[in-house]
Amino acid sequence: MIRIKSDKIVLTGCLYDGYVYIENGKILEVSKNEKAADESYDFTGKYVSPGFIEIHCHGGAGCEFAGSAEDIVNAANFHFEHGTTSICPTISAAPFKVMTNAVESFEKALEDKNLKSNLIGLHFEGPYLSKNQVGGQNPDAITPPVKEEYAPLLKEKGHLVARWSYAPENDFDGSFAKALTEAKVVASAGHTDAIYPDMLRAFESGCRLVTHLYSCTSTITRDHGFRRLGVIESAYLLDDMYVEIIADGKHLPPELIKLILKIKGRDRVCLITDSLAVAGVAKDGEEVETLGTRFFVEDGVCKLLDKSAFAGSIATADRLIRVLTKDVGASVVDAVYMMTKVPAEIMGLESKGLIKEGCDADIVIFDEDINIEKVFAAK
Repeated sequence: MIRIKSDKIVLTGCLYDGYVYIENGKILEVSKNEKAADESYDFTGKYVSPGFIEIHCHGGAGCEFAGSAEDIVNAANFHFEHGTTSICPTISAAPFKVMTNAVESFEKALEDKNLKSNLIGLHFEGPYLSKNQVGGQNPDAITPPVKEEYAPLLKEKGHLVARWSYAPENDFDGSFAKALTEAKVVASAGHTDAIYPDMLRAFESGCRLVTHLYSCTSTITRDHGFRRLGVIESAYLLDDMYVEIIADGKHLPPELIKLILKIKGRDRVCLITDSLAVAGVAKDGEEVETLGTRFFVEDGVCKLLDKSAFAGSIATADRLIRVLTKDVGASVVDAVYMMTKVPAEIMGLESKGLIKEGCDADIVIFDEDINIEKVFAAK
């Protein structure tokens, strides 16, 4: 049995002064009582948090999640060192064959003994997106939903796909969202020019998440003078719709994050990095290509060559917590909640995201400046 002591154990509503007991990869007890243990840690003065859960990340340490099984393991292990104990490897829009190849690599990575973290399942960010909201995606790969492509994949390998981002305006009858929901794949509205009727149809068809709100998501437009709600306003109006935000301190200013939290509340906001393979190895000014999109790194973020838009981030999960607490003014408890409990709810991970009896012993230790000191993961 492992005993962890701290006066800053991060629970859902407070910081707790006491002990966490771990046995066989599970949290056995959280209490004030000191008991004998085989292995003991005293982290007094340090935060003891649930392991971070990252549901939108393209790679790290120079490795693409769209690459080999070894690349997947290396990228996941890089993010593990920054507190991410569970992760959804994200595949950008590409020819469908490339995306199906990623499933094969992912399946192999699950069996790799060098893997430190938990791979939740793949996240397909495309290719069924909007060309009007392409952002850093490859426009040549974008198509409307093709049932002949996705139906066989969901039937044969759907258990390896955790979520799928798509543009609801191209899912005219909601059949794609319904197919995802039936396959227990999280449907997420992303890179989309949808208006409210599209979003309402998506919601009624099972879509409960918006991919990186404010990044490649439509807002209010006019049609012959009549205003139409976009994805952003629809996400605010639909109370049960979750939103994810790239909280790297670059994609969204602190004031905008405050507004999102004011409207949606912490229970419906999920923090993501949307980091690319260059995270951890990026050099300022360096040009890089990923799945047909060229970009460069400047000001701590990835930008398209013409600087018209961001292409993704170079952030890690600890940086998100730092931005939320230091720049936005959120409490550590709330910031951690949006990096643990909320993504666990979205992805249906019932035993993760909390420091609570019976939950998996995914735990991260960090200091006041959100420097990671130690990471535990239930495997």
